[in-house]
Amino acid sequence: MQKHLLVVAVILTAGTGCDNVEFGGLDIALQAPESATKQTTVDLAPTETAEYPDTNGVLLLAGMRQGAIGRFIVVGEVHSDTLRPFPNAKLSDNDERIAKLIAPGSEWAVFSEGVRVGRMIAQSVGPAIGFCGARTAISGVVELVATAASAERLLAMPAAEVNKPYEEYRELSHTYEQRVATLAIAGDAIPRYGATWPESGTLNAREHIQSFQLRNTPGQSIAATFIVGDNLGVGNPKQGAYSLFVMGHENDSGYVESHTWYRDATEDGKAAPRYFDHLDWDDDGLDEILLDVFGNQKRSFAALSRQGDSWVRSYQDNCAES
Repeated sequence: MQKHLLVVAVILTAGTGCDNVEFGGLDIALQAPESATKQTTVDLAPTETAEYPDTNGVLLLAGMRQGAIGRFIVVGEVHSDTLRPFPNAKLSDNDERIAKLIAPGSEWAVFSEGVRVGRMIAQSVGPAIGFCGARTAISGVVELVATAASAERLLAMPAAEVNKPYEEYRELSHTYEQRVATLAIAGDAIPRYGATWPESGTLNAREHIQSFQLRNTPGQSIAATFIVGDNLGVGNPKQGAYSLFVMGHENDSGYVESHTWYRDATEDGKAAPRYFDHLDWDDDGLDEILLDVFGNQKRSFAALSRQGDSWVRSYQDNCAES
């Protein structure tokens, strides 16, 4: 069956302040644009403390659909065990490399919900304002398969450096059972972390929820972020504020906790995570999960990866404010 690509506009807003805007064997024919049981939670230390080999990895971008142009943020380099920061201070060819990748006409493979759904033709580059680190924003025209026309959260990798086929795109809507499951997981986690119970209850504290289907994994997954004394966006939290990210996975008996991340904004600094998208970006047969993280003044990224039966935080930007 033939799938047709259509142009869908993507703009990734990189605002400052309290910005809470979200950035997610077939023959392909292009169409011209019409308009321009509970598991153990283990966390690894942020990868910036590690020593990196003097080698390049494939770049991973994150963007969001809006309008006729896509604007993507460079997340980092993909390596076998984790993401790593880009630019890499150990390498002298960062400027040359990014200039080549964003040259007019260069092509990026675009992904959403874990599958390849189109491409982006780069047009321009600039600083990623509002994000921590020396990040780059890449803009260009985005084309998506017709079945993914509603996709908003997008990931991208250089088309010449990836060999991923187009697959069936499926966007999920969270269900009542999944919404209840996130409340139950949060209800167990809050006293476990010794956190203050939300004054208006966990339902009112839940600021984001997303269901998704992981590759080579039976059953759906659900992720949610709970915020107390703060907002899920860039800005200063109140005294005693915290964030709680929870993730659950479906099994024969319902949804069980698969990962939690609690962050006390007063003691540890604000770093409130929100599910962004998932993709097997390192080609190990299992999806990784990208998180959009909000601090006092900047946004950043973190990633979750499978380690045995558990999920671990395999990458987190080392922002000075955190």
